[in-house]
Amino acid sequence: MSLSITNTTKGKLPRLPFAKIAEAVLGKEYECSLVIVSPRKSRELNRTHRGKDKSTNILSFPLDDNEGEIFLDLEKARKEAPSFERSYTNFVGFLFIHGLFHLKGFDHSSKMETQERKIRTLFKI
Repeated sequence: MSLSITNTTKGKLPRLPFAKIAEAVLGKEYECSLVIVSPRKSRELNRTHRGKDKSTNILSFPLDDNEGEIFLDLEKARKEAPSFERSYTNFVGFLFIHGLFHLKGFDHSSKMETQERKIRTLFKI
């Protein structure tokens, strides 16, 4: 598992075992990049790739079977965490896990939620 993390903002990434979580979801052969972006960049990516003209907390882009990118807006995550009754750190972990399962090819479903719950339990998120 190769995980690169690039922070393009001044926001501080919470202390979470990102690489271990990614390996648990995607396996040892996957190459993943996590990019921390501003709300402006999040909105631009969401508009370009999903046709939605608003910022979003997380976006996942599978590049091939063993490679993908995740874009995370920490500012949006910080604002949204209370509405999900989660701490900021917990919510960032929750979002990261969600993004990983999209890279793995899952669509929103009860099967996806079950798999996410297993990983959240494993890592106490």
